[in-house]
This record gives sequence, structure tokens and C-alpha cells, in this order.
Amino acid sequence: MSIKVEGLSKIYGQQKAVDSISFQASPGKILGFLGPNGAGKSTTMRMLTGYLKPTSGKSILGGFDSQLQSLEMRRILGYLPENTPLYTDMYVREFLTFVANTYQLSQTELKVREVIERVGLGEEQHKKISMLSKGYKQRVGLAQAIIHDPQLLILDEPTTGLDPNQLTDIRELIKNLGRDKTVVLSTHIMQEVEALCEQVVIINKGKIVADSLLVELKNQHKTDSLEELFRLLTV
Repeated sequence: MSIKVEGLSKIYGQQKAVDSISFQASPGKILGFLGPNGAGKSTTMRMLTGYLKPTSGKSILGGFDSQLQSLEMRRILGYLPENTPLYTDMYVREFLTFVANTYQLSQTELKVREVIERVGLGEEQHKKISMLSKGYKQRVGLAQAIIHDPQLLILDEPTTGLDPNQLTDIRELIKNLGRDKTVVLSTHIMQEVEALCEQVVIINKGKIVADSLLVELKNQHKTDSLEELFRLLTV
């Protein structure tokens, strides 16, 4: 299942937050979606997932139009927003059980136990979400995004707040997920892109300024430094 974006735009008054962008993400190649602050990354993620209505254009996720077939699309999509919305008065295991029931999953208890182990929440599972550190809240957000084993994953700044040890674990998990799923990863951390992404889309001032395999982009601009490449394309 792939993600196809065609002429997607979002205009606020006179400002074009996202300006007629098109790109495609396919299974087995994690796509890094990069851009400076205010470039339109999170706006694009929210439009892809159906949480924000585009001014024009469309996004097709797994064959479903994100605006016209939102319910069908969400069944096959996992989404981790930039600011993860969690029910902080709930306990970790309670919240994930609630999410599993929302998706009407069978063997709910097993699915919850598996995802808790997968994202490393074992020692925190009986705590209230409000009591967790930012990094562990991020893990809960990732757990709710993958509990239903979606074929498409959109992760907006997924490693925000993680310490170095947690970073390694979560990056390895994302890498494993990307082997057979379609993953779009929005981030501003260049090391993360180097570690995880094969394809790169760079957005600046609402427009796409690069869309290529990472290795091809480096060869094209004759540099091994993604940071240098990023600066060059986003001035």
C-alpha cells in the first residue's frame, strides 16, 4: 500500500502554508519528510491523515481518499502527531486497551501486551499517563499508532523527548516497521534521516525543493553531509 499526494495545498488568508505539493511513498522505503520550522511539515501531515481539510489537491492512502474515504483510510493508518494527544488521566494499559477496543481488535489483551513490550513500556504500564516523562509519553503515542498493525504509518517528530538510550530503541523499531510498511517520518533531526530513511522529501516555504533517494540527492549535489545539503536547499 502506498501514499500518493497530488497537488496538495493549504492557504490561510494570503499565506500559502503548503503550495501544491506532490510526492509518493512506497512500502519498504522509509520516507523522510524534512523542512525548517514553519516550512509546512506538520500541516502536510495533518492533511494526509484527514485531520485538516486541504484548500486544493488530494492525498490517497492505500487507495483511499483521505477526505472522501476517511473512515476506511484510518483503519489502515497509524498516526503519531507532533503533540501526541493522550488521555492523561488514564493508566497506560487502560489507554491502550481503549484504543484497541476503538479499532474493534480481537484478542485485545494480547495485542496490548505485545505493543507494550514492543515499545518498551513494561515498567510503566501500570502508571497514569500524566505521571510519565515526556519520552515515555512519546512511547505511548507510538504504541497507539501501531497497536492495530497498520500498513501505513505517519510519524510526526516521533523521537521528540527521548534520551539517547530510548532513541536507539525507537529508531530500531521504526526501521523494522519500515521493512514491510509504508512509513512517512517527519523530522528535523538529520542523524535520524541518515539512520532510517532511504527516500527524502524536503519542503521549504510550502514548496517541495527535493524529492529523491538520499544517496542520489547527495551524489547530485556532490556532498556526503545531509546538513550541508539541507542548508543549501532551504536558504
